[in-house]
Amino acid sequence: MTSRRSALVNASGIRKVFDLALTLKNPINLSIGQPDFDVPEPVKESAIAAIREGKNRYTVTQGIAPLHERIRAEAAKYGYHPEEVLITSGSSGGLVLAMLALCDPGDEILVPDPYFVMYKHLANLFAVTPRFIDTYPDFRLSAEKIEPLINKRTRMLIVNTPSNPTGVAYSPDQLKMVAQIAKRHDLYVLFDEIYSCFSYDHRHESITKYHDRVVVLNGFSKSHAMTGWRLGYAMGPRDVIQEMTKLQQYTFVCAPSMVQYAGLTALDLPMTATQEAYKRKRDIIYEGLKGRFNVRKPDGAFYIFPEAPGGNATEFVMKALKHNVLIIPGNVFSERDTHFRISFAAPDETLRKGAEVLCGLA
Repeated sequence: MTSRRSALVNASGIRKVFDLALTLKNPINLSIGQPDFDVPEPVKESAIAAIREGKNRYTVTQGIAPLHERIRAEAAKYGYHPEEVLITSGSSGGLVLAMLALCDPGDEILVPDPYFVMYKHLANLFAVTPRFIDTYPDFRLSAEKIEPLINKRTRMLIVNTPSNPTGVAYSPDQLKMVAQIAKRHDLYVLFDEIYSCFSYDHRHESITKYHDRVVVLNGFSKSHAMTGWRLGYAMGPRDVIQEMTKLQQYTFVCAPSMVQYAGLTALDLPMTATQEAYKRKRDIIYEGLKGRFNVRKPDGAFYIFPEAPGGNATEFVMKALKHNVLIIPGNVFSERDTHFRISFAAPDETLRKGAEVLCGLA
């Protein structure tokens, strides 16, 4: 008999679609949030060299010092000078550690809805109650929707920008508003900026300009297609990051050693061409859908979140599946099931074909 804690967590709907994709013949796959380019060759070579040089043992839990220095330099470009840095096993590892370090059973966290799937299920796993901030229909945050959810048990507010699944990036005014609320109620902000590298029309903005009690999560999975390499980092107040570091000793131990050295090379690579390619893909899928769907143009990331015809996303997703198109129903990312997620991390022609089929079903 398995634990009650485990029973609170549902299997990822995204993984179910991913498994289904393996059974279909040449599907138009717009489902998985994974870059469609490979890890850059210099990064591969750096990892191979590290392996050959014997850099295969544990590193210190907090990660190698040269990578700390480079990450601090990257953060400084946004005017942020973190007190402490921790190298994590992906940004997901950082999320686990941050929630363990900041939340006790019975605490509550505020989660904008729609949301990245892990936020809800990790909260349940750790006996923390997620309170959902309804951001429909424009996926923007407002004080009027946040304030009524706050009570004496509220511990933290999660901000993911640019967002998975909507592609929305919060403006400086919105981040300032969230920071003011967090200050007023003595809340931490967990700032997930894993898609900061894909901000198409405006410079990525950080909430760290407006609030001190912020834990920032980022990593290399999206920016450099290193999804399977599990390399991320957390930045923030010294006391919190030190607690996360202590917890990492007894969970992940350290991020993969050879990958940390490869991360140094990754930070030296200009990724402008990739960013421009994804902006083009954003425009292809948006232009392909906007005439038939109620859809908001993404500001960043590589997702678009159209409203399903008739307002039933699961029904529309099953209809698309019968036409060999894989998309994700909105109830995977939301307490609603009115929209569906498309990942435009796919070849341009796949996006055009997918938009054509979906428009034909609308």
